[in-house]
Amino acid sequence: MPASKLARADITVLGAGSWGTALALQCARAGRAVRLWGRDASAIATMARDRVNQRYLPEANLPPNLMLTASLEEAVTAVDDVLVAVPSHGFRALLLQLKPLLAGSIRLCWATKGFELDSGQLPNEVAHQVLGPGRSVAVLSGPTFAREVGAGLPTAMTIASPELDYAEKLARDLSSSSFRAYISSDITGVEVGGAVKNVLAIGAGLSDGLGFGANARVALITRGLVEMMRLGVALGARRETFMGLAGLGDLVLTCTDDHSRNRSFGLALALGAPVEDALQRIGQVVEGYHAARALRGVAVRQQVTMPIAEGIYGVLYERLPAEELVRGLMMRPIKPEFD
Repeated sequence: MPASKLARADITVLGAGSWGTALALQCARAGRAVRLWGRDASAIATMARDRVNQRYLPEANLPPNLMLTASLEEAVTAVDDVLVAVPSHGFRALLLQLKPLLAGSIRLCWATKGFELDSGQLPNEVAHQVLGPGRSVAVLSGPTFAREVGAGLPTAMTIASPELDYAEKLARDLSSSSFRAYISSDITGVEVGGAVKNVLAIGAGLSDGLGFGANARVALITRGLVEMMRLGVALGARRETFMGLAGLGDLVLTCTDDHSRNRSFGLALALGAPVEDALQRIGQVVEGYHAARALRGVAVRQQVTMPIAEGIYGVLYERLPAEELVRGLMMRPIKPEFD
């Protein structure tokens, strides 16, 4: 592997969208030497010249210790950690590109959320399948909006890894006076939380857009959390993980704030926009749209009952009116709240 033209870096962030840029900024604020990679060479050159990501994070200036490159090989040469920040549908393809370029000593982490559409695998399962065993891996997740992280507003999130030493190392690398990272060994639970909450946020947007009120929104969040927990436990996660930042925290944020792309997508659907038009209005990837289909497949295979997620799938893919979704949920048989 040839030497990089860039100075040696502590960490490389792959993906120059809003979230990747915000994470790279946070690493730089924490005093790390950071590289940010994007596949659009023209956009990267403009960012390097103007020291701002005008398209995705225009309010935040890029500091001198944040280097930019459009060369994937250069991005991962002479670096300790690689942080992948691309949508779930591009995760496997990027790992396949990375595989021949990654030195054995490089640790890999990701901020990607969602089940893979075709396989139903979580990101940690995809990484293990593509890269094999033996590499230190971790996931970053939790209630975070890129715009607020980019602005340096107070934020907390969870870093999960089977190796707690690695999770702690990443937490130190990211943490600053405005950013706190907690650690966990439950990588499955953290990833399930990040995958399911996007689907539920579409439902929250639908509910609010149709004027169903605060009672309905809170019921959806609370019962959605039960569904999230039910699936996570079936997949081997720990129940308590879903009461933390990567479960309840991320769910509440995504379901209640209009900066959430998934919630905004649901609001647009409630106002009568066709699915494709609503997706185009958002202007960025709406993870929950694809996640709804992947989640349904996983729930069926695991024989886990998820009526809210199933109903949202019906609205998105089977033209089920949202009013019928709510009516169906309200008419379900009476049962204990916790079962």
